[in-house]
Amino acid sequence: MTDEMIETRRAEPGTTDEQPTLELDNVTMRFGGVTALRGVSFTVEEGEIVALIGPNGAGKTTVFNVVTGVCRPTEGAVRFDGRRIDGMKRFRIAKSGIARTFQNIRLFHNMTALENVMVGADAHHRTGAVGAALGLPWHRKEERQGREKAAELLEFVGMSARAEDAAKNLSYGDQRRLEIARALATEPRLLLLDEPAAGMNPAEKKSLQGLIRRIRESGRTVLLIEHDVGLVMDISDHIAVLDFGQKIAEGLPREVRANAKVIEAYLGAPTDAS
Repeated sequence: MTDEMIETRRAEPGTTDEQPTLELDNVTMRFGGVTALRGVSFTVEEGEIVALIGPNGAGKTTVFNVVTGVCRPTEGAVRFDGRRIDGMKRFRIAKSGIARTFQNIRLFHNMTALENVMVGADAHHRTGAVGAALGLPWHRKEERQGREKAAELLEFVGMSARAEDAAKNLSYGDQRRLEIARALATEPRLLLLDEPAAGMNPAEKKSLQGLIRRIRESGRTVLLIEHDVGLVMDISDHIAVLDFGQKIAEGLPREVRANAKVIEAYLGAPTDAS
């Protein structure tokens, strides 16, 4: 990844006096008679890797949907760099510097890996269909720059050798990495990863941990949903735990690991030794 693609400002997690990168303030999300989130509040500071964990159905993906504009919260506020984004259109939230991956991989399966990442780079292009149809110089320049950026990002995630392979022919782990590369192509400051280790073998998970750390080192902030507790505890600066749509714990990995509510709701209640 070139210097131009790396944010120059970096901060140690939790040491900035400025607004948090992301703030959920008493967010409630109702779908008819079902309350998916109930008064959820937490912050993500610049430069942190924060994990959002909890059992299936706890509301984790709903948090991602609220942050990215898929859903507008029934109550509460979502702020990015101190600015409210709840209610904004999805494309505006993306342009403001937030990108995500999905639990179910969403790639263009008949396109090459390089072309998939180029789609992400298109998010910041200024020329439209007319410029493309006419082959205007500015469009050709943007297309060339997009191809170069895509190639650099494939190298960044360790997939240079698969650039010309169709996405459908990639392994599951490579498809996960490709989706991350495409999200990075939109030049986000905050990257949301929805179960990035799902379906990966131990070697792929170890590689993924290294990739997530490199993403943080490049000046970006990461919020991830993940069921692999070992990975979460190894990589996270901070963890928030949901259960039945409510936050039941928050803190450093060692604090969350020892929390009785988390042990009961997510890790499994300890067996009575007596």
